[in-house]
Amino acid sequence: MSIPGKQAIPATPRVISPSPTPSEREAAQSSYGGPVTRSAARKRLTTPHALEEDLDEDESDHPELRRSRTRSRSPIDTRRMTRMTAAKRKTTTEPIPEEEQKAAGATNGKPVSNGHLSPSSANTPTTSIFSGGSWSWRDFSRSPSPLGLIPIHRHWRTFVHKHEVPRKLLHVSIGFFVIWLYLSGTQTQSVPPYLMAALVPIAAVDVVRHNYEPFNRFYVRVLGALMRESEFNGYNGVIFYLLGAWIVLYCFPKDVGVMGTLLLSWCDTAASTFGRLYGRYTPRIRRGKSLAGSTAAFLVGVATSWFFWGWLVPTWGPFPGDEAFMFKGVLRLPQVIGDALGWKDVPVVSGGLALGIMSLWSGLVASASEVVDLFGWDDNLTIPALSGLGIWGFLKVFG
Repeated sequence: MSIPGKQAIPATPRVISPSPTPSEREAAQSSYGGPVTRSAARKRLTTPHALEEDLDEDESDHPELRRSRTRSRSPIDTRRMTRMTAAKRKTTTEPIPEEEQKAAGATNGKPVSNGHLSPSSANTPTTSIFSGGSWSWRDFSRSPSPLGLIPIHRHWRTFVHKHEVPRKLLHVSIGFFVIWLYLSGTQTQSVPPYLMAALVPIAAVDVVRHNYEPFNRFYVRVLGALMRESEFNGYNGVIFYLLGAWIVLYCFPKDVGVMGTLLLSWCDTAASTFGRLYGRYTPRIRRGKSLAGSTAAFLVGVATSWFFWGWLVPTWGPFPGDEAFMFKGVLRLPQVIGDALGWKDVPVVSGGLALGIMSLWSGLVASASEVVDLFGWDDNLTIPALSGLGIWGFLKVFG
């Protein structure tokens, strides 16, 4: 109830002070404060305050890494500048004294690095077995090719590096050369001496280039289109190609030797081509081997066997030495198995059925020898050797 004749006393205006400093907040917490209205308390809670954070264990409190003090009343931020902040830092690598390198080499036998990366480090852990480094059978296997070691691979990334077209053309051409030798009446026993005559100097050149770096650079500039970059510091695949062809032609009969070389030339190329194109869409059998590549090797192996035994030999043969063929169009069950089953007459298949069984088996051994990991050896060696052994063993039992 207002008193007539007197003016109403206006309300006392509220004054909001600026944000308190950390010292003022500490003093306010330790001392008693007067009553605060709800609106003032709500505004105090919504007002941002500077947070005090401690340094992490991996951060340094070096004075050069601190930010400059601003003009505000906020405390100095002693945290290191974030990665989003542009900063130029000096990174110098001091060379390791020779005395320390010798001492470290005497302790663990490993070379000491000065912090710089070399192109050879992207290839294999060991550069060469002839340079005193450690070595194992796994060094034979071909690792993924790191782009940048061979100059022509940088200029022709798709044609040479990714799809390896020149290398595959050479690989496939060997199969046609073997067919030409067969049609010319050449005996398989006369080919291994020439293979060994080519194998010895190529292997010797590989040893020389791994111990003489200028020659290695010249070698990869001339023959880089036919190499994988993993062969920059590794062994040339031609060595294992010649060795595998020598084994299958020298140790097995004529038809098995020819088939082993054809499977090496065509099945390996098909597995590599289709594995690179479609391997990402199929399950992986093991590292570097996919179901797409193995299926391609199997189908090409079946077609190659049908082509050689079903068309080439009957159409253009026989040639001298063909009488020693292990497969003559007939397959039979071993007499021991027939006696164990109580059969008087052992089943015998011939003609197209026998050719179909032989073709399926050839494709199976070609695919298996391409995907198997035998001590990490190169598949140019394992495909002809294991394929020849598989076909020879099958015909030895059922031929």
